[in-house]
Formats: sequence, C-alpha cells, structure tokens
Amino acid sequence: MTTANNKDTVQSVNTLLVVLLIIAAFLIGSLWTNVEYLKKGVATGSTNTNQVAPNAAVPNPVVTGSVAKAAVSAPKLTKDDHIRGNKNAQIAVFEYADLECPFCKRFHPTMQQIIDTYKDKVMWVYRHFPLSFHANAQKEAEASECANEQGGNDTFWKYVDKIYEKTTSNGTGFALDQLVPLAKELGLDEVKFKDCLDKGKYAKLVSDQELQGQNEGVTGTPGNIVVNISTGKTQIIPGAVPFDQVKAIIDQML
Repeated sequence: MTTANNKDTVQSVNTLLVVLLIIAAFLIGSLWTNVEYLKKGVATGSTNTNQVAPNAAVPNPVVTGSVAKAAVSAPKLTKDDHIRGNKNAQIAVFEYADLECPFCKRFHPTMQQIIDTYKDKVMWVYRHFPLSFHANAQKEAEASECANEQGGNDTFWKYVDKIYEKTTSNGTGFALDQLVPLAKELGLDEVKFKDCLDKGKYAKLVSDQELQGQNEGVTGTPGNIVVNISTGKTQIIPGAVPFDQVKAIIDQML
C-alpha cells in the first residue's frame, strides 16, 4: 500500500512540474513577443504598421494634450493657398495634410467645426504634405489642384471633402482610377481633368508645399500651425487634436 501511495505521489509531483513548465514557457513566450513589439514601436516612433525610414514624417496620432511649441517660422499666405473662412481673419490655421492619412480624415470635421464656430475670426489654410509610404496620396493631392484649376477654391474644397468622405485611408483607401470620375461627379470636364492629372501639372506645387511645411517645423500629418496674423505669434498643433483643444489655443491667441 505504501509503495502504491509513493508512486501516486511521484506521479502527481511530475504532473505538477509538467504543468508549471508549460505555464512558464507560455509566460516567457508572451514576454518575448511583447518586448519585440515594443522594440519595433520605438524604432518607428509610431503605431502605424508601415515601415518608416528614420526621421521620416509620419501620421500624427490623435492627441489629447500637447505642449505649446512655436513654429520654426510663421507660414505666409500665398496666391496658391486654399482658404476656407474669412481671408482677412485674425487667426489662421495652416493645416499640412495627407489625403490618405487616417488622422487627417478624423481631424477634417474638427476644422469644419472650428470655421462654423468662429465665423469671420478664423481662416483655415489647407496645404499638401503627402507621406511617401501612402501610395496614392501624391496623386490625390495633385488631383485636388486640377479640380481647383477648373472650378476654383470652392471646387477644391468640395474635392478634398469628398476624398476624405470616401477614402478608407492608409495609402490606397481611395483608388486612383476614381479620381477622374470624382471630378466628373463635381461637374468638371473629365478630359481636361485627366490631361492635367496625367501630365503631373501640380506635382511640383505639392512637393514645394511639403518642403515648406518641413521648414516651418511640421514633422507629420496632420501638422497644424496656428498663426495670429497681427502679432505673428505661432503655435504648432501636432496630430488630430479634439475640437476643445483647438478652441482653447485659438481663444488664447485671439
């Protein structure tokens, strides 16, 4: 009887050891996976799954708080700028954006709400900042300029609004073969539009705006610079910040 009990005890101990070893292996595996994930996150500086070169611009995430930071230099209005709101407003919000950026898509209604709220006190200036790893962003930006060429500033904004409405973002969310049909939907001449787009007529303008944004301190999208036109004071707002945060900054600068 004693021998049988000893065998049972040994078997129970062995079973327990096996279970403990399995649990330990699982925990070690989970720990290794988490460490690798964190290492990748630190390497890219973003939760975006695209592989980004060091120091490259990236989509700015949704931000619920930010430290006040002035722009390297204050943006100046140009003849090529697209403005929504009062062109003589005291406050200008220069948004450097990528039409395939999911955070730009989320921030777009916030800026529409800002313009509706402040009426003549604020203007919204849209500038291009297509990220290199968003495959369709460059041509979409060029397409919006081709829309502007035919229909003017109002048509530019309608075209941009529609892309943000339709795209699923992250690079190829709005198919390039739909750029011409979208122009037609807005009443534009599709032959002229296609010719403008195919020739890359506005490729340099888009690239120049992105370079200008970098020179002013923009490192990702949406990259927003709030400017008091009268005083020249600036503040960068990186990311898709909520309406209340944008409002607080504008109120402070008015």
